[in-house]
Amino acid sequence: MTERTTDPAAHHEHHHGTDPGVVVVVAGAVYDRGRLLAARRSAPAELAGRWELPGGKLEPGESPEEALVRELREELGVETEPGERIPGEWPLKPGYVLRVWTARLLSGQPRPLEDHDELRWLSRHELDSVDWLDQDRPAVAEAALRLPTAPVDGARD
Repeated sequence: MTERTTDPAAHHEHHHGTDPGVVVVVAGAVYDRGRLLAARRSAPAELAGRWELPGGKLEPGESPEEALVRELREELGVETEPGERIPGEWPLKPGYVLRVWTARLLSGQPRPLEDHDELRWLSRHELDSVDWLDQDRPAVAEAALRLPTAPVDGARD
């Protein structure tokens, strides 16, 4: 049975092809000089001490890219340029889904301003050195494939 409602407030959660009622959380795989930025959660308690790609919730009327730029500015105090969307989406808590974009650092030095107590730049071979949140692991693996190779890497194809 389909429910029809004339209440306009019931439809304010429509975000670009996402189920109504699902909150999109955008996160940034932030690159600089061949490294990926990892952020350690300080809150909430059940996530504290584990690492994630920084980001936050999409606000009504924002594009995901706009939300990403705003969240990285609020959380890290930096200006970034969104790149490509990393394929896939990952469920967080019920009603929340994580989507990840690559982002290039334009200006500023990232600082843990909100929700984080430590930041770390990781090169490709260091990505396993932190305890990533489970839902971030597949995104980090995809981000690693897109990590620009730094000249010092010496990687062979």
